[in-house]
Amino acid sequence: MNTAAAAGEARPGNPIDAYLAAVPEPARSALEGLRATIREAAPEAIETISYGVPTFKLHGNLVGFAAFKKHCSFFPMSGSSIEAFQGQLEGFSTSKGTIRFTPDKPIPESLLRDIVAARIAENEGRGRVT
Repeated sequence: MNTAAAAGEARPGNPIDAYLAAVPEPARSALEGLRATIREAAPEAIETISYGVPTFKLHGNLVGFAAFKKHCSFFPMSGSSIEAFQGQLEGFSTSKGTIRFTPDKPIPESLLRDIVAARIAENEGRGRVT
């Protein structure tokens, strides 16, 4: 397997590239920034589309994101992650599995990295395979 492709680098036919191409600005730029941060935090993760949203997989579903008409969403794919970081998510709309944000108020990169690292640890602790 091509290591670059496995690590989620942009490549022809990447489903996340196709998804983002259909997202209007400024949401597209916000999601591209979020994607880059996720790639940095989880370089071994594989990019795919799962449940209709761009998803990173590493030992199972890791995180995902999507654009909606009035906001963007980051999906930690674990309610415990949102609970664990609730104090740092003040000012963001959250639910059990979603952190909503707008392009003009993105989730801070350091917080995204921390959430992704926590999700990696959570998935590895479960002994799941990609």
